[in-house]
Amino acid sequence: TWTSSSNRSREDSWLKSLFVRKVDPRKDAHSNLLAKKETSSLYKLQFHNVKPECLEAYNKICQEVLPKIHEDKHYPCTLVGTWNTWYGEQDQADFLEFRKARSDMLLSRKNQLLLEFSFWNEPVPRSGPNIYELRSYQLRPGTMIEWGNYWARAIRFRQDGNEAVGGFFSQIGQLYMVHHLWAYRDLQSREDIRNAAWHKHGWEELVYYTVPLIQEMESRIMIPLKTSPLQ
Repeated sequence: TWTSSSNRSREDSWLKSLFVRKVDPRKDAHSNLLAKKETSSLYKLQFHNVKPECLEAYNKICQEVLPKIHEDKHYPCTLVGTWNTWYGEQDQADFLEFRKARSDMLLSRKNQLLLEFSFWNEPVPRSGPNIYELRSYQLRPGTMIEWGNYWARAIRFRQDGNEAVGGFFSQIGQLYMVHHLWAYRDLQSREDIRNAAWHKHGWEELVYYTVPLIQEMESRIMIPLKTSPLQ
């Protein structure tokens, strides 16, 4: 009887280790706990679905207008990057700030206002050529703190190739959205860097615990426009 009880206890402990994840106590809104404190920057992410026949003209207008808008010292925003989606949802141009939509060229557009994760890199301009991957995650409501706890540790596994550009979470718009922006020399470099992470002790465990937090995810491979600060 004692042996049976002991085995039951060990079995219960093993099951709890699989399904119970330790989370830091929540004492404030996740925007205050996870965002960078030394900066009050708010990021705007725009997704523009462009008519296929208008994409070339749309890119030309953006390359002419966007730099002029952001050169104005009275304009309160700074351009971080502009891209065309290469793989993912097609006929889509992604922008982090744009004053006026060209409605005759667009099928639809969507905005999100984002804050930076405190533990991610700053999305500063970089030289190219690079391709960029925007990985977007719709988290389960109530799991943002848990996601931040895990990724604060996970990010160290993804710094070897300087590929981590920026990490953001939604403040206004579609909530519980997370965006991770990565830069790679090419698709082969992307594959090599991502595969290398699986050989580092601890990465597999962090992936195991974060995957259940995700409702949906999407990956976009993007090519920067010529005027983008992120090349």
